[in-house]
Amino acid sequence: MSSYPDPTSSAAAGSVLAPDPFQQAAGEAGSPALCAAVRDRLREGGLRWTPQRRALIEVLAETDGHVTTAELVERCRERDPATIPSTVYRTLDMLEDLGVVRHCHRPDGREEYHVLPEHEHGHLYCRACGGCWELERDESDRIVGMLERGQGFAVDLSHVTIVGRCRACRETG
Repeated sequence: MSSYPDPTSSAAAGSVLAPDPFQQAAGEAGSPALCAAVRDRLREGGLRWTPQRRALIEVLAETDGHVTTAELVERCRERDPATIPSTVYRTLDMLEDLGVVRHCHRPDGREEYHVLPEHEHGHLYCRACGGCWELERDESDRIVGMLERGQGFAVDLSHVTIVGRCRACRETG
């Protein structure tokens, strides 16, 4: 897939996904440290550090939780009107290889990105109200453990979304 060093040697549930320089930089809004860490990794891979890539990294550093590609393109264009969607998509693929973002799919098929996730996690989606919640680490570990023991199946939690009805919607009918 890429020529980058694999920042995640294990895909096991609960494993830390982001390499240390990125994780350390994550706490700073609009993080220059995150930009520098990504810039250095891209250059190590023989890739250019462009204004559009920088804009995307800055937008991601200011993002909390999940964000769609369309939202990222819009926010990047506010910073740099020359940004085109294909650049955002290609850069997101590279950033996922580096461990900076992880993608998941909503039940409607929409792809979302999570910035610097501390561990793999799945999602709960309420089909009645449209609410979406991350599975807690212990919940994820139990689900993955059960499937590994029972089926011998290694789960990629970033692609797990359990669809149903949340407590509030069940209680209101």
